[in-house]
Amino acid sequence: MATKLTLRLDEGLIDRAKREARKRGMSLSRMVTGYFQGITSADQNRERSLPPATAALLGSLRGHKVSREDHRRHLEEKYR
Repeated sequence: MATKLTLRLDEGLIDRAKREARKRGMSLSRMVTGYFQGITSADQNRERSLPPATAALLGSLRGHKVSREDHRRHLEEKYR
């Protein structure tokens, strides 16, 4: 059953999204539906679709705060 959804978005973003939907030959509603289906199915299938070594790392940093600066410092040290 289809239900109406109201979104408040910037006019420019709406115009760009409509143009993109036209280029793809679909309605904006269909494009948004596809996006939502993609993100919800990706969440459900994420662990199954990852290689075992990657899946084992999933959530390993949960609870840790790692900033962009931390990452930059790590890369600088790694590639010295």
